[in-house]
Amino acid sequence: MSRDDLQDRVDAVGFWWHSIDLGDGVVTPGAKSPALLEDELESLRIGDLRGKSVLDIGAYDGYYSFAAERLGADRVVALDRWVWCVDLPGWMKYREAQIAAGEPVESPEKLPEFWRPEEMPGRRAFDVAHEALGSRVEVVVGDLLDDAFADLGSFDLVLYLGVLYHVRHPMLALERLAAVTRGRAIIETQAEVFRGSGRRPLCRFTEGDEFNDDPSTFWTFNQAALEAMCREAGFGRVDADPPPHRGRQRITALVRGSAPYRAIVHAYR
Repeated sequence: MSRDDLQDRVDAVGFWWHSIDLGDGVVTPGAKSPALLEDELESLRIGDLRGKSVLDIGAYDGYYSFAAERLGADRVVALDRWVWCVDLPGWMKYREAQIAAGEPVESPEKLPEFWRPEEMPGRRAFDVAHEALGSRVEVVVGDLLDDAFADLGSFDLVLYLGVLYHVRHPMLALERLAAVTRGRAIIETQAEVFRGSGRRPLCRFTEGDEFNDDPSTFWTFNQAALEAMCREAGFGRVDADPPPHRGRQRITALVRGSAPYRAIVHAYR
């Protein structure tokens, strides 16, 4: 397609989470900037993917799926369902209005005008990028906790980025994650440093939209909990990156009770 046609299709999506370079000067207008995504990709330390298989769980717009393909993976599977079922532009406008009015934010699953699994409006961004890039990434509509999930087989690398804190049953999710990992899983999740926890594993349940005005966030974890949960789920070795500003976060936790951060865990079978 021409550059103008591609730009029109990108604009028609309405909401992009990832900024993806589609070529010919067209970059999707993601909520996450290209520079931020490059930094996040580097922080994952994915390494050489030549000859390897990759599963991207919670693919969203597909930035990491396409990055894995670009890094030489032989097979990449992009799996998502929840995000793809949502009218993202509509729900985002609703969320902004609720926050501005000081009203609670409801999950899109509870709002039929935004939850449309038959149409899957939230998948439009992925599909536009997939076509524009001429990608060979395989697309699977599903969830980690689906019964049919095991049919996908196992993968050298599994990306589980920005998902764990959104699931209602995190231990079950990690067990399923271990079952499809034959090499390494990279888990990125919302986490916290808790005051006085030391090396005790602690998780915190959040109700409604109390965390970042996001009703789909259910859990946060400290580093010790993430490591222990991964081992219990079946991973043999677990390496969790320490909080990036540990000293500052400990001080914040002393004052406020906890300090949030984004945790990265490398779990090996």
